[in-house]
Amino acid sequence: MSEETETVEDLVERAEAYLHETSLTPEEYEALKGSVAELSPIFSADRAYFVLGSYGQPEIRRLQLVKDRLNRRPDAYAFLMVDIRSEWVNTYLKFRLLADYTDYIVGVAEHAQGGFLVEQGYFTALEEYFAKTHVCQREYDGIDPDDIETGVDVENPYSGMQTAIFEMLEDHGRLYRWTTEEDLVECVDNIP
Repeated sequence: MSEETETVEDLVERAEAYLHETSLTPEEYEALKGSVAELSPIFSADRAYFVLGSYGQPEIRRLQLVKDRLNRRPDAYAFLMVDIRSEWVNTYLKFRLLADYTDYIVGVAEHAQGGFLVEQGYFTALEEYFAKTHVCQREYDGIDPDDIETGVDVENPYSGMQTAIFEMLEDHGRLYRWTTEEDLVECVDNIP
């Protein structure tokens, strides 16, 4: 059996487990088969980083910055969920499989307005994800509200649920704070 066949079977087995007794549709099965080639950098890199955050403007630019900085490391592969382009109908399933196979989950948190809020819940609900999660949390102290491009409420940028997750990550030394993009680059340097 080839390595690709084993990988496809492993993906299918995991996918079906995550679908809670629901079988993959033929389209979902074909999408998984087609995605194996796209996932090969994750399997072959010494360190794979799954970078999460808001895809809004200008937040996506900062996600790309984090991805770029991580990809400068020798034998590292960093990617965004959108970089894996196969026709995945079920983005929950796509997230779970990508998170399973990566070495590090890196969140870039700027606010509670969309982005990766659901995924943040998985960080704490599933120990295997929590153990490999690092988050760069934006702080707004000292920033002129007119200089913030996202329209975030600087007095209350995060939900109570996010704040609790940030506290847990901080207790484990995996929360990094940033204000400017230069600070964000320094945060990335702290990630293994």
